[in-house]
Amino acid sequence: MGRLEGQVAVVTGASRGIGEAIALAFAQQGATVVLSSRKQRGLDEAADRIQAAVPGATLDPRALHVGHLEAIQPWWDAVQAAHGVPRVLVNNAGTNPYFGPMLGLEWAAWDKTFEVNLKGPFEMSRQLAQRHVDVRPGQPASIISIASILGQIASPLQGIYGMTKAALISLTQTLALELGETGIRVNAIAPGLVDTKLASAITHDPALLEQMIGRTALKRIAQPGEIAGLAVFLASDESAYLTGQTITIDGGHTIT
Repeated sequence: MGRLEGQVAVVTGASRGIGEAIALAFAQQGATVVLSSRKQRGLDEAADRIQAAVPGATLDPRALHVGHLEAIQPWWDAVQAAHGVPRVLVNNAGTNPYFGPMLGLEWAAWDKTFEVNLKGPFEMSRQLAQRHVDVRPGQPASIISIASILGQIASPLQGIYGMTKAALISLTQTLALELGETGIRVNAIAPGLVDTKLASAITHDPALLEQMIGRTALKRIAQPGEIAGLAVFLASDESAYLTGQTITIDGGHTIT
């Protein structure tokens, strides 16, 4: 039996990268996985890839732009009607529209980054928490947010992104304390550089990539699947006494 057998899990930003890798790992562990991302076509393609890797997996790809706050409640209404209240939420969807010095930042990029990286995860978490308290208070549930090491250290050229991830870590801590008695655990994962489209401004720049790898103990960047195992652990009962924590998984970058 899988470690998430019989559970329903929501994964945002699941059409590629870390989100798709987590959705795949959850499906391999027996969960029913509700995948969300902005575009239905990309979600359907990700679901097809997961289905091919895990024959018999139960997948429900449902488009949602987490930066459009007005769409989140009706989306949750539909998910609850189809599956009940999910036990696991992974806030993975993120954006990084501005790459450059902080002084050059325009407010439009500021607003978009905060909407997707912070407002969306907060509202997604609030929807799960409210529904959980109404339907099964005291039973276990897990909220996992994908933060970043850039929320823990200075993040030149990615300052606004780092600010949102620092706020996401703070949100994780406060929600963990406020929701502890409800049975909901709240934790975050802080990856280092991962080979995804979001990180392409660095991974496609040889000089920046060499600089990042040179400061990383393992001398390489991560693949999305290397983040997924930690998400499975945080979603499962194996982490039943773990809440309010941000776990860094960066190949030894922040220790250098």
